[in-house]
Amino acid sequence: MAQDLKDCRVSCKLSWEDLQALCRRERLVCKQLSVTKSNFNDYEVEYLCNYKKHKGREFFLVKWKGYTESENTWEPLKNLKCPILLHQFRQDMKTALLQTNKPLESESLSAPIVSFLLQRAKQRKKLQKWEDLMNQTCKQKGHIFVCNEVDLNGPPKNFTYINENKLGKGVNVNPVTVGCECDDCFSQPVDGCCPGLLKHRRAYNGSRQVKVMPGVPIYECNSKCRCGPDCANRVVQKGIQYDLCIFKTANGRGWGVRTLQRIYKNSFVMEYLGEIITTEEAERRGVVYDKQGVTYLFDLDYVDDVYTIDAAHYGNISHFVNHSCDPNLQVYNVFIDNLDERLPRIAFFAKRGIKAGEELTFDYKMTVDPIDAESSKMDSEFSRAGIKGSPIKQIHMECKCGVNNCRKYLF
Repeated sequence: MAQDLKDCRVSCKLSWEDLQALCRRERLVCKQLSVTKSNFNDYEVEYLCNYKKHKGREFFLVKWKGYTESENTWEPLKNLKCPILLHQFRQDMKTALLQTNKPLESESLSAPIVSFLLQRAKQRKKLQKWEDLMNQTCKQKGHIFVCNEVDLNGPPKNFTYINENKLGKGVNVNPVTVGCECDDCFSQPVDGCCPGLLKHRRAYNGSRQVKVMPGVPIYECNSKCRCGPDCANRVVQKGIQYDLCIFKTANGRGWGVRTLQRIYKNSFVMEYLGEIITTEEAERRGVVYDKQGVTYLFDLDYVDDVYTIDAAHYGNISHFVNHSCDPNLQVYNVFIDNLDERLPRIAFFAKRGIKAGEELTFDYKMTVDPIDAESSKMDSEFSRAGIKGSPIKQIHMECKCGVNNCRKYLF
């Protein structure tokens, strides 16, 4: 039996840091974990729980990583080498004291304030764990950050971050069998490269910015193409390239997404990912979502209303992008390793230049701007452009995008 299981591997439930703390606690030397006799007493602060002053000296109640809360100890400031945790704790303590009209120079904290600080510390830990998990999953250039300075809510429940669309029951995808023969798809395209073979123009310029009008499909090079990964016609498939932050909005709109870097006009930002389901299943789920007051159903109606993306429980960062009547993102239909026109990939491109720190939004009732684009051509049949009605199945709710106190209904 042991011989049959020699290649078996099981993921450890403990993190690298937890294992290090466990070894130090048990006084075990481990070369792989860099635990030696000389660093047995190197303890790591997990979070800070309380504060007091005694004879002018500051003391903090410390929760040590790898130890239970019953083993927390009071430590003077000089013993702590965790500047980031100290800064966060002081900010949280200041906020709590101001909200309760307590003096900022208090020498001890009341029970409600201590409770708040403990909840905030545990919340930050959960959000950090969620942030790490998302970045491990997406494996892209852009990093995802998480921030909640509004309330004590942690990560969303019943949501799994995915790196590509999840196929639901009854959805079949036929992968491409051929690709282009170009050595350089931008300067020397053979037969117009992949877009040309499908009787469409190339969608990107040399800076990988989209240059066709919204509604015109984008055909990228695929896994069967001769060109390499640096081909200028591979944009959406490279994933998110910008550092983005999922943050809790202060005006009751739940989570939102803001960019931490400047994004140039017409640049690819993110793909709308989720579970691809049939329209019949979408109708069934839509009834449930309507009762809950929220929906993440996005119709894939480029040619036929056959499939829908449901990002309610499976999705990526686009799950948290809010609606706006004046959005900075535009929706495009993209085809890469699947040429079934009923199953386009949904990509968000910057509608204009977006400043660092600005929230990202798109219009749930997407429309096409016929002016602001390089191309003068556009599909005359708008149903082919994926704008036949609303892309997102709306519920009867008021818009709260904040643009000119907008309160119009979303459908």
